[in-house]
Amino acid sequence: MEIRGHKTIIRPLELEHVFRMRLWGFHENPLIADYNFPLMTDEEIEEWYEKKSGRWNNKYFGIFDLYENFIGYLGIKDIRLIRKESYLGLVFDPNFCSKGYGSDALRSFLKYYFSDLGMKRMYLEVAQFNKRAYRLYENMGFKPDGYYLDEFFDQRLDLKNTYYLEAESSFVINRNKIYNYVYRMKLEKDDFK
Repeated sequence: MEIRGHKTIIRPLELEHVFRMRLWGFHENPLIADYNFPLMTDEEIEEWYEKKSGRWNNKYFGIFDLYENFIGYLGIKDIRLIRKESYLGLVFDPNFCSKGYGSDALRSFLKYYFSDLGMKRMYLEVAQFNKRAYRLYENMGFKPDGYYLDEFFDQRLDLKNTYYLEAESSFVINRNKIYNYVYRMKLEKDDFK
């Protein structure tokens, strides 16, 4: 199985792809540092891959540019076959962000998702402060479907950091704990642009 876009190629994720994630760059923005691929041993990478691909209701795909560089991956998780819906996860090598690869890959995948797989809707969650990701999803036709406060992954976040100060309204600090707003978004097949 292979999905071709104008700038990307999508194939089922394989273990050898995950090893190539060691070559990925790192996000400067500490608010999205949890998208940086962690330093892991070979054994930990194998465990990570098994955890991602080992469940019947999760499917993961590698994203490549036209030169076969492994630049990202996406997953459809919690697949509900009877309801024909799932949750999307999307991660890119920071070196390939803001260059149109995300739009191309997601558009190509959604065509496959709604037509070939016969799915009816897709959900995702995105942090309020992640405006680039939110715009991408909105441009594909995703609509807000609620929001909630979640405990931020880095409780040692520097609250004087420029990235934090620019996104301060996306956060709540309560009893010395840092929380951030997360949007839940939904895309119905008929709303896909």
